[in-house]
Order: sequence, then structure tokens, then C-alpha cells
Amino acid sequence: MVTEKNNEQDYQKSPISVLGKALINGFFGGIFWSIIGVVMYYFNFAEVAPKTFLLRSWTKAQWTTGWLGEVVSIFMVGVLSILVAVIYYGLFKKINSMWIGVVYGLIVWGIVFYILEPIFSTVPELTEFNQDTIVSTICLFILYGLFIGYSISFDYYEMLIRLQQKKKT
Repeated sequence: MVTEKNNEQDYQKSPISVLGKALINGFFGGIFWSIIGVVMYYFNFAEVAPKTFLLRSWTKAQWTTGWLGEVVSIFMVGVLSILVAVIYYGLFKKINSMWIGVVYGLIVWGIVFYILEPIFSTVPELTEFNQDTIVSTICLFILYGLFIGYSISFDYYEMLIRLQQKKKT
């Protein structure tokens, strides 16, 4: 009976793995920054919103133009952002610098707005966007990449420090 209680306490104290934290950061980072993208769209800082990419390109149903379309697209960005975080985790987790997150955000922006643009039928070509949209979305993706990248790298280095401290004791 005592061992069961000790095992339960050890289980409750066990930290989430770095990959687990990366998945959580990816999901909630995608949700948070896509909400910022929606706000930017409504205040005319950008000509496109997440629903322009994820819903309006695939369906013309009336519900996609309203708040439900925004909520569904925000959730979809959160799910897709898990993949973005896993890629960062696999490639760059050992680089403890904010600049790699900035560059990663720019790379993701280039993939979304340049490489994947032909997939999204309702999104104009990059040359058709006004300067405000380009600058605003680049800044949004830089902050998104910085959030994902620095969170993952920070968690990775925290785990290394805990392991080093554990070895010393």
C-alpha cells in the first residue's frame, strides 16, 4: 500500500517531456497567433484571415463567412501548428537563440504565402497584396516562429539543466 502511494506521487511529480511541451506550445501558439491574425484582418492590417486559407479555399458554404468559420479555422491552425512545432523540435531544438525562431517564422511565412499559395484558391498571389498585408503578416509569422522556437529551445535547455543537476546528486 505504501509503494502504491509513492508511485502515485512520483507519477504526479513527473514533468512533461520536452516533446510533449513542444506539442502543447505548438497547439496553443497556433491558436493564440491565429486569433491575432483574425484581429489583424478585422482591423484591416491584413487582407487575409486564417479562414481565407483553410476554409474558404475548400468550401464556399455560408457558415465559413461568419464567426463559426473563424473558430473552426483557428482550431485548424492550432492542429497544424503542432506539425510546425514538431518540425522545429526535430531540427532546431538544440539551438538556444531567438534568431533561429525569427528565421523559422520567416520560412513558415514563405511556405504559406509563396510555396503553398497555388493550393489556396481564394488567396491572391503575393504580388497582389498591399504593402500593409505583407508587412503585417511577416511580423505575425516572425512572432509566431519566435514563440514556437524559443519555447521549445527553452524547455530543451531546462531539461538538460535538470538532468545535469540530477547527475550531481
